[in-house]
Amino acid sequence: MDFLSSNTSLMLQKSMDYLWTKQSCILDNVSNAETPNYKTKYATFEESLQQAIQSASKQGTSTKEIRSAIEDSEIKVAQAEESTRMDDNGVNITEQMVEMARNGYQLQYVMQAISSDFSLLRTAIGK
Repeated sequence: MDFLSSNTSLMLQKSMDYLWTKQSCILDNVSNAETPNYKTKYATFEESLQQAIQSASKQGTSTKEIRSAIEDSEIKVAQAEESTRMDDNGVNITEQMVEMARNGYQLQYVMQAISSDFSLLRTAIGK
C-alpha cells in the first residue's frame, strides 16, 4: 500500500478535519460570548472513532477493516446544555481561550507530521 492511501495518511487527514471543526466551534463560541441564550458548541471525534474501531476489531483486524473504521468515524458538533450566567449564555471565555491555544498546538503537531511524511516521500522520489 502506498503512503498517500495508507491508514496513517487517512488518520492524519481525519485529525486535521476534526481540529479544523473544533477551531471553528471555539471561534463561534468566542464571538458569541456576549450573546444571550447562546450555548457553547463543541466537536467530538474520539468516541466515534473508538466505537468504529471496536466494531471493526470484532470483524477482524485487517487493514481494510481499520481503514473502513477510520472512514466511517464522524466528526460531530454538539451544544452544551449548561449555562452559569444570568443571561443563559454558556460560554466560559477563559476556557475557550485555553482550548484555542491547545487546539493550535495540536494543529501544529499534525501539520508537522504531515510535512515530515511528505518530506520522506519527496526524498524517496528524488533518489
